[in-house]
Amino acid sequence: MEIVIRASVMFAIMYLLLRLMGKRELGQMAPFELVSLIVMGDLIQQGVTHQDFSLTGATLAIVTFAGWSLVLGLVGHHSTRARRILESAPVVLVRGGSVIKRNMDIERIDRDELAAEMRLAGIARLEQVAWAILEPEGKISFIRADGQDVDPRRNEDDLAD
Repeated sequence: MEIVIRASVMFAIMYLLLRLMGKRELGQMAPFELVSLIVMGDLIQQGVTHQDFSLTGATLAIVTFAGWSLVLGLVGHHSTRARRILESAPVVLVRGGSVIKRNMDIERIDRDELAAEMRLAGIARLEQVAWAILEPEGKISFIRADGQDVDPRRNEDDLAD
């Protein structure tokens, strides 16, 4: 039972920590940040299992983490109020070709990062953007002012048409 309690506490700490990191921080990690998260995983394991290296202890810890993920997912799915707390909302970064500086500052996105994402989406100038929206998973979606669809996943065959 101690492992389940420890795993629950560590799950809550990790959930809050990842929420505080922000959407873009998780979507665009530097190599050092990725290594830090991997090391953090090992530290969490030590805190959760507390020298219990048994198969039962590891299974309890994994099932507890998975269970909490499932419970939070179900609660968020069935409750709009809970979803607002558990999941981040999309954030408008550009409206009508104008950058919303306050939202950019809150999400810790600079103009260079926005410009890089625009280039990846095939957009050359800010005036071409009707809307730029930071999605909950950290991706920036663009809606062009000229009405053309922006799909950064399109392949070269699509461009030949």
